[in-house]
Amino acid sequence: MQRRNFITTAAAGAATAGMAAPAAAQAKFRWNMVMPWPRSTPGVGVNAERFAQRVTAMSGGRIEIKLYGAGELVPPFGVFDAVHTGTAQIAHGTPYYWASKSPALHWFTGVPFGLTATELPAWLYYGDGNKLWQEAYAPFNVTAFYAGSSGVQAGGWFRKEINSVEDLQGLKIRIAGLGADVMRRLGATTVTTPPGEILQNLLSGAIDAAEWIGPWNDRAFGLQTVAKYYYVPAFHEPGPGLEILVNKDEWNKLPADLQEIIKTAASATANETLADFLYHNIESFGPLLSDGIELRAFPEDVVRAMAKESFEVFEEMAAQDPLTRKVHDSFMAFLKKAVVYNERFDTRLQAMRKLALTQG
Repeated sequence: MQRRNFITTAAAGAATAGMAAPAAAQAKFRWNMVMPWPRSTPGVGVNAERFAQRVTAMSGGRIEIKLYGAGELVPPFGVFDAVHTGTAQIAHGTPYYWASKSPALHWFTGVPFGLTATELPAWLYYGDGNKLWQEAYAPFNVTAFYAGSSGVQAGGWFRKEINSVEDLQGLKIRIAGLGADVMRRLGATTVTTPPGEILQNLLSGAIDAAEWIGPWNDRAFGLQTVAKYYYVPAFHEPGPGLEILVNKDEWNKLPADLQEIIKTAASATANETLADFLYHNIESFGPLLSDGIELRAFPEDVVRAMAKESFEVFEEMAAQDPLTRKVHDSFMAFLKKAVVYNERFDTRLQAMRKLALTQG
């Protein structure tokens, strides 16, 4: 009798366990997603929304993501803390916005004179980048996935020409990341205002110059209406990375197939985001020139000064802690190889293509 009871109980337990696994796999999840930019911002806000929609569609509605733009649920620069604490389960952003948590995070957005929009994900996916990235976020109970890039950015909008390093003295400029550190060392005063406040700060005279992204976004924000000189390209953001941030506790609640869906959706978003920016920057550049702006490049002596200060900033930051040193060294080792390769392939191809298209 006892043996029959044991067999019956064991069979019932196995059946219950068998039903529990599919039930857990079919559980529905409702997540809040926050970001530091307005919902309809070209490139960043729009592709965050596409990511959320893709996850819902790919999961058959098992995971639904409600997207909040800057300030709708948390302040623009409160996004990281919201995910860290669980106020929001997921976010779209860029690592250097929360580099006060760890200086190593600068390298995952990108640094002055650093990796391009195609080189950065190469380092992340196939080099040491992703392992180091997760290590940087581990103390904050957050995991991250690469979500694309805006490509080569613009150097910014200026009310006056920059003809020498002396012209940077006392300049009030909106600039983010390590580019801000470099500009301060060259005599400028820097601020990092949320994207939605850039135009108003230029209009009010609170700042003399501002960098945002590139022709598409800059024109959409109306920056060409308040500053005449447009400096391209940027020295500080050759291919800045975007990310999807997920609270680790919430991530661990997901079954394996939903985790894979989020990874796949982030990868698809990364590809679409870069293509989106490149296409619309190309299409917006001509109209922007027709708006009567003055296109400029930073003079060579200014670039040399920017480079000198940049590499000094890198070394000072890398000396702060072992993780930042590891990230810096890995990044720079790959960058040096990438420069050698690209000089012989990408750079020469661009020159050959220009020759082919301009010959009579």
